[in-house]
Amino acid sequence: MFIQMIKGAFKRQTGKFIMIALTAALGISVATAMLNTMLGVGDKVNQELKAYGANITVRPKFSSILSDVYDEESSDKDFINEKDVLKLKTIFWAHNIVDFAPFLTMQTTIDGGDYRLVGTWYNKELDLPTGEVVVTGIIGLKSWWQLNGEWIADNAVGEVMLGSEAAKRLNLSVGDKFYIEGRGYTVRSIFSAGGDEDEDIYMPLSTVQEISGSYGKAAYIDLSALTTPENELARKAGQDPRSLTTDEYETWYCTAYISSITYQIEEAIPNVRAKAVLQISQSEGAILNKIQLLMLLLTVLTLLCTALGISNLVTAYVMEKSVEIGLLKAIGAIDIQIILTVLAQVMIAALIGAMAGYFCGLKLASIIGRTVFNSVIEPSILTIPIVSLLLVLTVVLGSLPAMKMLLLTRPAVVLHG
Repeated sequence: MFIQMIKGAFKRQTGKFIMIALTAALGISVATAMLNTMLGVGDKVNQELKAYGANITVRPKFSSILSDVYDEESSDKDFINEKDVLKLKTIFWAHNIVDFAPFLTMQTTIDGGDYRLVGTWYNKELDLPTGEVVVTGIIGLKSWWQLNGEWIADNAVGEVMLGSEAAKRLNLSVGDKFYIEGRGYTVRSIFSAGGDEDEDIYMPLSTVQEISGSYGKAAYIDLSALTTPENELARKAGQDPRSLTTDEYETWYCTAYISSITYQIEEAIPNVRAKAVLQISQSEGAILNKIQLLMLLLTVLTLLCTALGISNLVTAYVMEKSVEIGLLKAIGAIDIQIILTVLAQVMIAALIGAMAGYFCGLKLASIIGRTVFNSVIEPSILTIPIVSLLLVLTVVLGSLPAMKMLLLTRPAVVLHG
């Protein structure tokens, strides 16, 4: 009997149920797209923000103390071994470290002016102890630099990159030759970084090591890592990891907080201090949280609009069925039986629409991924139970006004009419 009533309702009110299905499809498609994007957007946003510089710097411990307390640079004898840089890719969160490069600097005089020589990796190919091969350097780390010319190679001899301000002071252009410490160099490119780097002269790391006599050494390391936004646990651990309980420590250590990554770097490389670049790391967390909040609000607003649409449709349906409902009550049907019958009809229509909406939502999430983040956002299995729960809540919430009207329906009134 119950099934026959549902079949009959669908035959007689086909238009109403199609509208309910379309309304549910629209709401669920947007909710699916936003939830999939929200769950997959973390790494995408972090990856986009990596284009704006390193978020962690590693310095010798003594150098870091001088910088923090006295605002002084390290002494010439305070270095990191270049070989130890490879240890960055041996920590637990090695795959989250996307780009890194060691730096060695020294002061020099050219034509009576003081300049800083900076040696670093550009596109260095590294053989890791794990057998993997990675390519890293400032080409990825400083991708926003504007170049007039080309990046130099790590094995280049007699080639340099000039900051735009240094090039103006020296009155040099791409292809010109000049002398540093009695040796001739050719200007491979002139770059504009928009910061202090524009005053510097960049060379391969091995060249500056040779000029300064600091073979196999680096003054500091800059790296860019994919991180999880900080929370109370991460801030507590950042102050003192020993204050954590065993469970808290395991959770913190196995989550890609910037504080846990810096802690593991200090474990892997002796006598160094790894620090987050606060301006960048805090901005990453703030931007990610705001994007996720925006998507959550869009999901909530869309589902509220869907609930309102369903409410209007179900209320109209109940009003049209008032005589039939009154007759059912007159022959002995109780309110809960009628409510469940109407809800079942609405839920079936909404479910059909939601199934179509779910796949449309996956397509919409894919479009968002390609157009906004230039990458694919993989569907998350977690969205299926979430969307199912949201569908039920939306249908129930949208049906409440109609259910109230149904409860107030009096058989004598509607049948007499």
